[in-house]
Amino acid sequence: MDEAIQKLIRGFHRFRTRYFETEQTLYQRLTQQGQSPQIMVIACCDARVDPALITDSDPGDLFVVRNVANLVPPQETGGHYHGTSAAIEFAVRSLRVRHIIVLGHARCGGIHALLQGSGDTNASGQYIQPWMAIADEARTVALAAHGDPSSDAAQRACEQAAIRVSLRNLRTFPWIRERTERGELALHGWYFDIEQGQLMRFAAEHDGFVPFDTENAPAALDPMRGTPGAINKRGG
Repeated sequence: MDEAIQKLIRGFHRFRTRYFETEQTLYQRLTQQGQSPQIMVIACCDARVDPALITDSDPGDLFVVRNVANLVPPQETGGHYHGTSAAIEFAVRSLRVRHIIVLGHARCGGIHALLQGSGDTNASGQYIQPWMAIADEARTVALAAHGDPSSDAAQRACEQAAIRVSLRNLRTFPWIRERTERGELALHGWYFDIEQGQLMRFAAEHDGFVPFDTENAPAALDPMRGTPGAINKRGG
């Protein structure tokens, strides 16, 4: 058997011994009562960024959907498959989560592909290029601020701008907009700096992202602050 698969099986046995067998009450409750998470996380499928791991969450705490670059498409009713939108609808309308977190991260491969802007479908992928077009506006804003698409500053700015695009797109779903207006649902933009091991949040009062451990961090921490673009105007 392939060593990579064997590693997973060994990990499962450790899970059984160290966690499942010592948390019988939790798993019995999850089995009998079903899931009732209060939080949905929309995260990237990047193997380095596991929402449950970096938040040290228990089974049942998070309802997670992962896709390339943690993007949320705008609400639309065309004849296409809507995996992310379906997960969001289930979380909000059936599970009635009280929070949705869009969790972006540093060194995102999807955002890197977006910044390069290759028109070669074979190079950028049959599905990746049209999917990443959701965040075209984030690319425009990042390049307006930093110019060089290969720079670290442009990468970080685009990653954070894409989170704001997704937050705005969440509000295009009427049942999300209604719940947020009634105070039944809160939307959050988080950014995980994989290099520094730091978690940041979008703070409207700073018009940017600040570390959770620095509530009064200056707005200058946001590489996008002061740049033009519809994202700032629309309060993404």
